[in-house]
Order: sequence, then C-alpha cells, then structure tokens
Amino acid sequence: MDKLKCPSFFKCRGKEKVTASSENFHVGENDENQDRGNWSKKSDYILSMVGYAVGLGNVWRFPYLTYNNGGGAFLIPYAIMLALAGLPLYFLECSLGQFASLGPVSVWRILPLFQGVGITMVLISIFVTIYYNVIIAYSLYYMFASFQRELPWKNCSYWADNTCSRSPIVTHCNVSKLGEIFQVNKSWLDANNFTCINGSEVYQPGQLPSEQYWNKVALQRSSGLDEPGVIVWYLALCLLLAWLIVGTALFKGIKSSGKVVYFTAIFPYVVLLILLIRGATLDGSSKGISYYIGAQSNFTKLREAEVWKDAATQIFYSLSVAWGGLVALSSYNKFNNNCFSDAIVICLTNCLTSVFAGFAIFSILGHMAHISGKEVSQVVKSGFDLAFIAYPEALALLPGGPFWSILFFFMLLTLGLDSQFASIETITTTIQDLFPKVMKKMRVPITLGCCLVLFLLGLVCVTQAGIYWVHLIDHFCAGWGILIAAILELMGIMWIYGGNRFIEDIEMMIGTKRWIFWLWWRACWFVITPMLLTAILIWSLVQFHRPDYAKIPYPDWGVALGWCMIIFCIIWIPIMAIIKLIQAEGTILQRIVSCCRPASNWGPYLERHRGERYKNMVDPKKETDHEIPTVSGSRKPE
Repeated sequence: MDKLKCPSFFKCRGKEKVTASSENFHVGENDENQDRGNWSKKSDYILSMVGYAVGLGNVWRFPYLTYNNGGGAFLIPYAIMLALAGLPLYFLECSLGQFASLGPVSVWRILPLFQGVGITMVLISIFVTIYYNVIIAYSLYYMFASFQRELPWKNCSYWADNTCSRSPIVTHCNVSKLGEIFQVNKSWLDANNFTCINGSEVYQPGQLPSEQYWNKVALQRSSGLDEPGVIVWYLALCLLLAWLIVGTALFKGIKSSGKVVYFTAIFPYVVLLILLIRGATLDGSSKGISYYIGAQSNFTKLREAEVWKDAATQIFYSLSVAWGGLVALSSYNKFNNNCFSDAIVICLTNCLTSVFAGFAIFSILGHMAHISGKEVSQVVKSGFDLAFIAYPEALALLPGGPFWSILFFFMLLTLGLDSQFASIETITTTIQDLFPKVMKKMRVPITLGCCLVLFLLGLVCVTQAGIYWVHLIDHFCAGWGILIAAILELMGIMWIYGGNRFIEDIEMMIGTKRWIFWLWWRACWFVITPMLLTAILIWSLVQFHRPDYAKIPYPDWGVALGWCMIIFCIIWIPIMAIIKLIQAEGTILQRIVSCCRPASNWGPYLERHRGERYKNMVDPKKETDHEIPTVSGSRKPE
C-alpha cells in the first residue's frame, strides 16, 4: 500500500483508517512517541511528579523532625542536603527516563551489568505499594467515621477501658482511717467511698480516647505479630475501595491519571491553607508554631551528626528517588522537554510544602496543648501516632470537629493517592517495556489485574495484626534497599558509563551548556552524593535495632521475614549481573568489559532524536533488553 496515502500514525486496513490511539488508547494522535505515548500537557507531568514527591511523610514526618532537631535550625541542613543529595539524584533520574523513553528496568540498557538495580527498584515499589494503600484505607475509614454529629473518639465510649482519660489517673493515694494513714489503690478507694489526702496521690498517664479508638476500634489491634486474628472487615472494604480508586484513575495510563492529579495534587494545598488559617485563630497556636520553627529554635543542634543524618534521610525519601517512579513518569516526556527546570521546580515545591505543612500541624497541636494544660512537647507525635492519634484528638476538641476531621482525612487520602498512582505506573511501565505488544492490547486488564493482586497481598495488613505487618514492611523494604539501588545507580552511570557521556546525552535534550553549568553537578554525581548516601547506609546498618510497634517487640521469625523481604529485593542485582555475563562472549574479563558498555539498542527511542552520536543504534522496538554489545564495543548492525 502506498505510504504516501497512509500517514505513519495510521494503520491502513483496506479502506478502513484506524488511528493508533483507537487501538492503543493511552496514545494520542499528537503524541511524539506513538508506541509509548506522551503526557497530554506539561502540567500533567509536573502535577504527577509533585503528587509523587509530596506524600504523607511531608505531613506526618517532616514537621516532627524539624521540631525534634532544633526547629528552624533544622532547615539549614535540610536545604544543604537538598542541594547535595536530593536534587542531583532527582535531575539524574528525570534525565535518564526522558532520554531513553524507557522504564526503570529497560533503561538499564545503558549498563546491562546493572539491570538488577532496576528490578530492585520495582520490587521495593511493589512491597511499599502493598502497605501504602493500607494507610490510604485507614484514612478512608477515619473519613467515613467522621460523618457523625460528634467524632466517635471525642469521649471514652463503650470500647474504652479504665485507663482511658485525657488527664492523669490516680493509682494510689493515702487515706486517713481512725487516726491512722494508709496507702490504698484506686479500686479500694472507690469501693469504700474514701477520699485521698491532698498531695498524696500517685498518678499514671491516661490513654487518650483517640489512642484507644485507634487501637481498639479502627485496628482491633492484637497483642503482636504472633496473633494474626481475623481480617477486620471494614478495613478490608476500605482497602478494596482504595484499590478501585487507583485502578479507575490508571486504566488509561498517564492519559487518565494525568487528569486526576489536577485535583489530587492541588486539593491538599487548599486543605493545608484552610487548616493553617483555622489554626492561627486558635488560642495557643503561636506557642505551637514557636516550638516548630520560631523562638524555640536550637542552633546548637547543628553540632550533632544525627541532625544531619535525619536531614539527608528525609530529603532522600521525600523526593522518592531510586524507587523507579521518577524514571517511569519521565519516560513519557517529549525528548526535548527541559527536565532540568522541571527538577528544580518540583524539588523546591516538595520542600516548601513540607515546611508549610508544619505550620498547619503545629498551630493546631499548640491549641491542643493550651487547652489540655500541657507542653507542646507532650502532645507532639510522628507517623501513625500523629495522623491517627494526636491530630484527631486535637480536631475532636475543636468546634465543628467532624467537618475538620473529614477535611483532614480527605487530604491524607489525596496525598496518598498521588504517590500510589506513580507507584502503580512504575509497575505497568515496566510491563509495557518488557511486553509492549501485550500491553497495547491488554492495558486495562493488566492494570486492573495488578491492582487485584496487590489488594489480595494487602489483606494480611488489614488483619488484627495488620499494623505490625505494615510497620515490618516499612522498616525493612523502604530503607536499605533504596539506598543500595541509589548508590549503584550513581556509580554505574557516572563511573562506568561515564559522567561526561551522560552529560552529552542530557545536552541532546536541553541544549549545550557552558562547562561552569556542569561543575556543580559533576562534583555531586561523581563524589559528594555517593559519599553521602554511603555514609547514611553505613549509619543505618550500624544503628539497626529490632523493629517494634507500640513497644511490642517483633518475634524472631518476623525479623527473619523482614530480612528475607529485603534480600529478595536486592538479590536480583548479582543475579542479573551473572545472567548478563553468561550471555556475553569471550573470556571473563572480556565479558565484564562488554557488559559494562551500553547495549546496542541504547539511546533515544525515536530515530529523529538520535543524531550523529546514535545513528548506528539498533531500533529499540526490534531488539530485546538482552542485547549485549560485542566485545570490541561496536554496535551490532541493524
């Protein structure tokens, strides 16, 4: 058939003219890449990346770290670590994905020996995705529970025990009987209708109603990992709903998720602003903000190495580098997109969001401390305890508590969904790169199938021991494996593939820059960032402690299972290296050398972008990821 009568973006079948997008609806007719598709708009990409970076940690971890590490003083190491570790890695991964238009596994055509690094990233993302949606399910449950006239955790109700109290509980005291003084416990005191002698009371802290509601009602928490109990049915339904939302948003890939993020990425800022305005009008809010970032700032904390480690760790995990998601999302960019300016904008947005969220959180915690007669330090918590105990407790004390509670947990829902969208897109992008023909025809069933499998795997996290599983996966999988992957990523691309060669690749996309422009990036990529990440990894391993939740230690088999999970993720690095060496030819040294050179199908995905440097590149659509360059280093003929 005459090609002049049938443009390349049409498939001609007799008299029928079918657009590429009619068979492959995640690809638009105006997309530059008609095989994989592109973002419909630049704003789709930016909001998706912001949503991926800005997650629950910005709200429930950063404010506590800032308070705990010197208040405003903590922003100094935080900004420095952004420049030294976060931004360099972020720019590298965005550039890598955009240059090759490939996901986190297939992109390692750049260095076949390190393809296992990409597999490690995807596997860790899968593990984290399983429990992350459980946290979204918690948010859904609390949001639904807030649709009442009075928040159910406002008072100690039928589910509470005798330790439920907002004030300290008297356990013993002295009483006077027939002229003699005796010390008695509270039960005897109540049974015999005596009163304590003033000043003789012995107190123990009571458990807040919100804390008992979280443990006894929401989680129905068992005594430990050894006691799995039954599936908590309402949490299971919330988990199912969470996965239905994710699957619905992603059934057309980036074409559908890119539209959903206009709401899910922007709405949390609206809620944070509303909460900040409301919090600022409350008594005691200034005291909370003072503890967070004001007059209580302690600059002597900067002398402590722990503060700098916390800053580097928070930056590293907050930006979601080395999870595979940045490479996956950037792979749908047009080739000449300015990924440098994107990286700067997104990283700054993420960090400023963290600071902004802290004001909204601490203004209301300051009010809670004020009305309960406590110090701010006594009500501040982190992680689950902040999101599902301390903050709900503060909201319950506000006029119109249910409204503020619905708003807060809906914000947590949208914060979590953005990150979840990117994680699932990482998985589906990997499948698309490995099985492009299958994915074109079956994107919807494959995407929904992934959601179904992950839902079933997540059911263990909504049993009565579910919170222990969530904490176990988070403790092991969301730590060392990511650091190892990031270090190897930097070493492989900068030291083996060649930092200067990679810079030339970037300049093919964003244009040639002066040498001084690259001076900082070279210093970070070659030396500073790998050293920082290695130091954090060693520190984390040295400081390792057996995981526990609510002071309940994990059994030996639970700790062993945690180690097995992380080993399963990182074992693919040496396995894939061995497989690549076996597939290569020549002596062992020749095989190592050949596997440390780019595969013959490495380079820009579309021929028009390859230029002179990649004019002999094998078409990536015709070759597999197993294509290894010859020992001489020359590319195989097309």
